[in-house]
Amino acid sequence: MKATIIIPNLNGAGWLRDSIESIWAQTVQDFTLIVVDNGSTDESLEIARSYRGHPRYILLENAENTGFSHAVNQGIALANGEYVVLFNNDAFAEPDWLAELIKAAERDPKIFGVSSLMLRYYTPDLADDAGDYVTLLGFACKRGDGLRASRYHKPCRVFSACGGAALYRKSILDELGNFDELFFAYYEDVDLSWRANNHGYKNVYCPTARCRHICGATTGAVRYNPFKSIQSGRNSILLPYKNMPVAMLVLNFIPLVAGYLLKVVMFRVRGFGGDYAKGYAEAWKALPKLKKPPFRWRNLPYYLWVECSLVAGLAQYTVYRVQRALKIT
Repeated sequence: MKATIIIPNLNGAGWLRDSIESIWAQTVQDFTLIVVDNGSTDESLEIARSYRGHPRYILLENAENTGFSHAVNQGIALANGEYVVLFNNDAFAEPDWLAELIKAAERDPKIFGVSSLMLRYYTPDLADDAGDYVTLLGFACKRGDGLRASRYHKPCRVFSACGGAALYRKSILDELGNFDELFFAYYEDVDLSWRANNHGYKNVYCPTARCRHICGATTGAVRYNPFKSIQSGRNSILLPYKNMPVAMLVLNFIPLVAGYLLKVVMFRVRGFGGDYAKGYAEAWKALPKLKKPPFRWRNLPYYLWVECSLVAGLAQYTVYRVQRALKIT
């Protein structure tokens, strides 16, 4: 089997069937589809059950919402393909989406993650995500969010593949470990890609692997809500602490603190300051449970690459904020 596609689902009655049908319509059919239901209470569970009997379909049912990371890890445990592919239940793939992801991965055995061009569902001329990046301030950002998709027509290396529609090489995933379940939701894909960067593997963006994405349909957070604010507050602390060697944490301490203070102000202005602070408090409780990878001298060139990427990410974020302020798409 070439690939295992995993769709985590939570109350996706309005879009799950179309999402699954877009997978069955792929030009490449050498895959198994696993849907992991995370305690849905709407009709989406029955929709997922209706595909039972298909020879390449597996449904896992959880009694409650165990989080994105745990759900996809359940699917990964059953994966028997060369590639693991994650797909959101509110995303809809073009027919050659999977073929293009595989083609991109096979260009270089050092490629770990391949990120799709995710288009906004209701305004498909705009990008929703063209790969993710991280800034020196500790912000994890969606590349191209709300900008014209035509800007992102060239393949390139990116810091992180967006887990909403991404392919991962299973052999490297086995080496690095699965998604960290302390990241209940949000930033778990950036954490995994960061680990790959630290070990000298690559994440790339494939503009010809296209899908449309409703964005925030499952969590109800197109931009922010209390749940997303808590998760963002917690995971924005865990992400750099886990993946930066101590020397890098010391080097970047001032910009990281500045970034956290800026985020506090931003979330307070949006009316979610208390939720974001709750996320910070949860982060400090979670830190002792975090498995921080050991520093390795042989990885020093890769740590330096990451540091340069964080600096470049800050420049990229600054330009993006200016574009948004001037309403430039």
